[in-house]
Amino acid sequence: MATIAERPPRTMAPPRAGETVLAWMTTVDHKRIGIMYLATGTIFLAIAGLEALLMRIQLSVPRGEFLSPGVYNSLFTMHGTTMIFLVGMPLVFGFANYFVPLQIGAADMVFPKLNALSFWLLLFGALLLNFSFLVGKVPDVGWFAYAPLTERPFSLSNGVDYWILGVMVTGVGSIMTAFNLLATVIKLRAPGMTPFRIPIFTWMLCVVAVLVLYALPSLAAAQVMLLFDRHLGTHFFNVAGGGDAVFWQHLFWFFGHPEVYILALPAFGIMSEVVPVFSRKPIFGYPFVVLSGWVIAFYSMLVWAHHMFSVGLGFIPDTFFGVTSAIIAIPTGVKVLSWLATMWGGRIRFTTAMLFACALIVTFVMGGITGVHFALVPIDWQTTDTYYVVGHFHYVLFGGTMFGLLAGIYYWYPKITGRLLDERLGRWHFWGTLIGVHLTFLPMHFLGLMGMPRRIYTYPALPGWMELNILITIGGFLTAAATLVFAWNLVISFARGRPAGDNPWDAWTLEWATSSPPPPENFALHGAALPPIRSPRPLYDSTHPGQPHGDAGLGAAGRAGRPEALEEAPRGGARFLSRTSTPVLGTLLFVSSEVFFFGSLIVAFILYRTRDPLGPGPHDLDVATTALFSIALFASSATILMAERRLHRGDQAGFQQWWLATIVLGAIFIGGQLWEYATLYGEGITIGRNVFTSAFYTLTGFHGFHVILGLIALAVIARLALAGDFRDGRHEGAVAGVAVYWHFVDAVWVVVFSVVYLWALL
Repeated sequence: MATIAERPPRTMAPPRAGETVLAWMTTVDHKRIGIMYLATGTIFLAIAGLEALLMRIQLSVPRGEFLSPGVYNSLFTMHGTTMIFLVGMPLVFGFANYFVPLQIGAADMVFPKLNALSFWLLLFGALLLNFSFLVGKVPDVGWFAYAPLTERPFSLSNGVDYWILGVMVTGVGSIMTAFNLLATVIKLRAPGMTPFRIPIFTWMLCVVAVLVLYALPSLAAAQVMLLFDRHLGTHFFNVAGGGDAVFWQHLFWFFGHPEVYILALPAFGIMSEVVPVFSRKPIFGYPFVVLSGWVIAFYSMLVWAHHMFSVGLGFIPDTFFGVTSAIIAIPTGVKVLSWLATMWGGRIRFTTAMLFACALIVTFVMGGITGVHFALVPIDWQTTDTYYVVGHFHYVLFGGTMFGLLAGIYYWYPKITGRLLDERLGRWHFWGTLIGVHLTFLPMHFLGLMGMPRRIYTYPALPGWMELNILITIGGFLTAAATLVFAWNLVISFARGRPAGDNPWDAWTLEWATSSPPPPENFALHGAALPPIRSPRPLYDSTHPGQPHGDAGLGAAGRAGRPEALEEAPRGGARFLSRTSTPVLGTLLFVSSEVFFFGSLIVAFILYRTRDPLGPGPHDLDVATTALFSIALFASSATILMAERRLHRGDQAGFQQWWLATIVLGAIFIGGQLWEYATLYGEGITIGRNVFTSAFYTLTGFHGFHVILGLIALAVIARLALAGDFRDGRHEGAVAGVAVYWHFVDAVWVVVFSVVYLWALL
């Protein structure tokens, strides 16, 4: 086994004169993209913090006049939207981009160009959203954008449109990053890194990626419907037109509650890296920590309606969502107990990173306990829409997510820059932040119990309200001051911080096996230094060869099973995914996300198909004619399958013929759909006629849009094939990926045709 060679300290040098901004704008290096994510999140953190301070000045005293109601509502909306989508998500993806490939021993992400596109989509969406400030059309409807407040009669300005488009564009980038992360971990792990040897941080990012893939599409579908309501005259959330405003809440919170864990689970992953290293003990119960992350993800998709108890869903839904909301506290508690058990009896070193980790445990548990209160319907009814809710979710998101991310910055800053952050300034930052956060958000709980509503720009001079609001404002400014200390620490340490060396913390995962900062190809220049991987702590194993690697990786709870299980190769689904070609795997992950997008549109159609008994409905559709051009689409799955078989046999002519036949059949389907639309339009059945036509055109139209995208991909492959690019088995993966997408489009139409057309015959 090669040992990790001593290397002279390196530091991240400032950009040279010849290294232009264009070099960063065109980079596909996951580390640079990670840095740009982190920088973007930091900039928008400053913007969101400024918005929060302006609101706190307004709320410091009763009947304040510092801000007008409209300006306050705009700041309130932009603060929440920015913190969720433009601070939390970029910081999470920044850490993911930089460290996931390093932790699994990879040179880069599996789709580097797509990774770059994901970042630029997020940045473009962020700029589009904040462009609203420059044109005076700032969103003012809350980050949850409840209908019917967001419908045209109530929000005539384009502020809501900026919110929809900005968040939607960032969401597309997030979904791309999600399936890129999953594909990277599945395909590019170093030899020997079986699933139970993956670092917990990487595991948690895999869980987050799954949540992004399956939760974000419902928000995208809701935003599409809202945009159509505002500009095409549809009626999805327009109650006067037969729509349902509560349907928006279902779609939004189906995304909104998993989003909490999209932001929190990476912090939990960082905790599971920081706590063991600074306790000098392996993580306690590694398998249970990993499993609890997946259980959290599963239950987070089942608890969305606990945000809607006050809507009046009924006894059975309230009971179901109350029980599932309480259960989700159990796997979260497993993680907290694991961290405490890891620290118990350890040789704890209270670095700034470890201090923030300890603060996370205390603060997040406080927020989690108040969260369990909201699982109890009577308590939720009393406290909903009060400052008790505001205090709760800030304890969870700031005291949980931000404390974890700050621990990660202090832990990994030496790896990114080659220099250590100043620990003295770090302690000033820590104590100022800890005191400021509790001084800000703890009094909100008391204000909520005293009856102070949330989402108000001023309040009457009731007993105790002003004093608590002044404390909150002081806490906010103290947190801001501590953040300035942190910013100064980042800058001064980058310029003249103490060189860190490759592994200043004597940590155990693979990112510490290369230089600080890592070279362009991560381990390419130091391939011999990559140790054998026999546990989740390969660097520990390399320096303690006499200790069984099973003991080194799992802790007491993990040793209860068979240690030799760590040596086993992936089985079942894991083996299938690892053996699937990269283009096919990427396509499968992408279309699995699209299932939830189409699922939301199908639910909308089922909800509205017969809501208007007097207007156009399913009985006005020409099922027989639609069936004819649907046969063409169904047949195209067979022709593309034949094309793949011919390509495998080396029959280029046969491949081209069957591939072109697929294009023709797809074009026939699109032509038939356009003919159907023209016929219905001629009969006065337009998209804005009623809720049925709104749902019908949106569902079938988006499917047609996906067919057109598939035809474009088919045409590109056909052009390459005719040019001779597919000889000797070249690009077979691309062909297979396009074929998977086309089969998905056909499968979706089977469901849509059954629900929209065949159901009408019953």
